[in-house]
This record gives sequence, structure tokens and C-alpha cells, in this order.
Amino acid sequence: MTSTSAAAAAPRRPRTSKLGWNLLGLLVFVTAGFPVYWMLNTAFKPAKDAIDPNPHFFPNVFTTENFRRALDIADFWGPVGRSLVVSLVVVVIGIAVGMLAALAISRFAFRGRKIVIVGILAVQMIPLVAMIIPVFLLLNDLGQYDKLTGLIITYLTFILPFTVWTLRGFIVNIPRELEEAAMVDGCTRTGAFVRVVFPLLAPGMVATSVYGFIQAWNEYLYALMLMSQQNQTATVWLGNFTTKNGTEYAPMMAGATMMAVPIVILFLLVQRKMAAGLTAGAVKG
Repeated sequence: MTSTSAAAAAPRRPRTSKLGWNLLGLLVFVTAGFPVYWMLNTAFKPAKDAIDPNPHFFPNVFTTENFRRALDIADFWGPVGRSLVVSLVVVVIGIAVGMLAALAISRFAFRGRKIVIVGILAVQMIPLVAMIIPVFLLLNDLGQYDKLTGLIITYLTFILPFTVWTLRGFIVNIPRELEEAAMVDGCTRTGAFVRVVFPLLAPGMVATSVYGFIQAWNEYLYALMLMSQQNQTATVWLGNFTTKNGTEYAPMMAGATMMAVPIVILFLLVQRKMAAGLTAGAVKG
């Protein structure tokens, strides 16, 4: 009787375990997705309902008035355009320089290689807020204060280490034998990289680019401290909804919703490559 009960209970364990993981995944999804839902909920409800002490999980009335208010309260397209320019330039330069640096660290043995790797990790451990004053003084001395080029250089200082370290992980997982076989067939080292390594590295570059773009797009502190009101970026633009009379929460959430659109579009365009890149970076080749 005991053995029969044990045999009957054995198949139920995987189901119970699977159910537990599903519930955990659902909890994580709700926890991460609820702020996004509440942003959309507030953006499409009347302004008076946004400050109601008894909030409703579903808006009683849908309105687009908050989006019109968000566009009227301050210039929207200027800050968004500047953020797009800064983010795209940072990603392009970061990927180009980071790929070469990651390739050198991964494929070549040189004196001080371990020190460079440790230095990359150490730089990422420094809080960004700790560098705001030195960065401000340095850009001011170089004449780059309140300029997009200065902001781009600043963003590169903390996005490049992340890019190098991430791309290094992808390159390490590409077997050296593939390059060696291409070189035996007559390719130069550069030709082997372009024809063999680069196509395999493309998904990882896409995933790294998306994360780099999000970091540059969402950065607030340096954009606030290094740019004037006339050259503000999209994240700083949201501060216009906080006035001496209070915060206009509904238009602010409408503005945040419009700011999220470029990120959503970018993710939809590259989601397959990004998924492939994350998988490639997680599996040892």
C-alpha cells in the first residue's frame, strides 16, 4: 500500500513544481508590469481622477486631453529629438569601439590584459553620482558644457565599459577554431572576423545596443546637471510638469507614455535578434 501511494504521488511532483514556477513567474510579471499599467491608466483618465484619494484600477472615462496638455505645456519634439540623437550616437560609437576592445581582450594575449578586465569591472562599480562634479568641471574646462557632444562623451564613459564587458562574453563563446579554419582557407585575420565572427556576433551586438540605448535614453542626472533648459533632453522635460502649484500627474504620465514609444518600437523591431543574442551569451560554445 505504501509503495502504491508513493508511485501514485511521484508523477505529481513535476506538476507541482511547474505550477510553483508559473505562479512565481506570474508574480514577477505583475510586479514589473503594474507600474507600466498604472502609467497608462493615469495617462488616459481625466486629470481630476489622477489625484483622487480613492483611485480606480480602471478609468471610468477615457480621454486624450492629457496628451494635448503634455504637448502644450512645453516643447516636446525638441527634447525627444535631442535624446534620440544622443542615444543613437552613443550606441553607434559604443558598439564600434566596444567591439574592437572586446575582440582585443578576448582574442589577444598582451601584458596587462587582466588589469584591463579588472579595470572595466571596477569602473562599473563606481556610482555615477560620485562623478558628477569632476565630469562637470572637466566638460566646463573643455568648453563642452551645455553641448550635446559633451553629453555624448559623458554617456560613453559609463556605457562603454558595459558594452566591452558584454561583447567580450559573446566573443568568448565563439570557438577560435572557426577563425583558424577560415584563415587556413586563405582569409586574413580581419577577413576571418568579418566573414565568420561578425555574423555570429550580430545578435549579441543587437542585444547590447538595445540595453545601451535604454541607458542613454533614460539617463536623468547628468542630463539635468550638464544641459540648460534650452537644450534639455526628454527625461528632464518631464520635470516641466512639476510647478509651484503642484504636480500635474495625468499630463506627466501622458508624457512618459509618449517617451516610452521609441523604446517599444525599437524592441519590437529587434526582439528576435535580441532573444537570440541573450541565448547566445548564456550558452558556452
